[in-house]
Amino acid sequence: MLTLKTEDLTAVQLQDYLQYAIAPRPICFVSTIDAEGNINLSPFSFFNMFSTKPPICIFSPARRVRDNTTKHTLQNVLEVKECVINIVNYDMVQQMSLASTEYAKGVNEFEKAGFTMLKSDIVKPPRVAEAPVQFECVVNQVIPLGDNHGAGNLILAEIKLIHINENILDSSGKIDQQKIDLVARLGGDWYCRVTEDNLFKVAKPLAKLGIGVNALPQSVRLSKVLTGNDLGMLGNVEYLPSDEEVDLISLNPQVKEVLDATIGDVTNRERELHELAKIFLNQGEVELALKIVLL
Repeated sequence: MLTLKTEDLTAVQLQDYLQYAIAPRPICFVSTIDAEGNINLSPFSFFNMFSTKPPICIFSPARRVRDNTTKHTLQNVLEVKECVINIVNYDMVQQMSLASTEYAKGVNEFEKAGFTMLKSDIVKPPRVAEAPVQFECVVNQVIPLGDNHGAGNLILAEIKLIHINENILDSSGKIDQQKIDLVARLGGDWYCRVTEDNLFKVAKPLAKLGIGVNALPQSVRLSKVLTGNDLGMLGNVEYLPSDEEVDLISLNPQVKEVLDATIGDVTNRERELHELAKIFLNQGEVELALKIVLL
């Protein structure tokens, strides 16, 4: 394993390693305005939500690694403590990237990138009409993290109004994760797109107490078939099945076929049972899979 001391790396090297490793990152496409009324629009991938009540987002216009200069967004929020955070989806990602061009102060990136300015309800900066979700925010605090090349400036933005395109809502009025078609930043020029094909769910262990991987038999924990993800699913059940329940699973036709085919062959029996359990895990049949590996 390559081990690096951050103090031995240049700002460029650090940026490269960190942005490739800490990814994907959501994109904060933020519109601001200065005291003279000049509008700026710029994307930042050093961004996320950090509180629900109050609703707080943080994004960081870092000092430029190249020449240590600061960005217009930072200068603007120090003058007018308001912003709009516009969420970026696939349909607008190329225009969003164009808006990141380092145009001179006073140049309106809405116009350069071809976006529509939409008047905000309670803050001065306009919204991006094409964005599926727009957050009108007040800036509570700006925290500089240093004065070196690449040093961040944490902007704590409190969301006051949320605007949502109704076309991305499901029948219950919630945002449909498939319809919103989000994109995120990776390292270098790389992005990723959240499509139906790469969406999956992981059951949160909130309402129950999982038994944990350490409660599984050693033969299961050290399986050459089951992955760490498989073990995590098995360890998330609330209790181990009884011996009677495990015995009954041998009547399952697929299980019985494995048992009959591996009589006297303990090694292959365990492997084939684990392979069968893995199939059921992929289908979400966790309790059934657990009974199979416990045979």
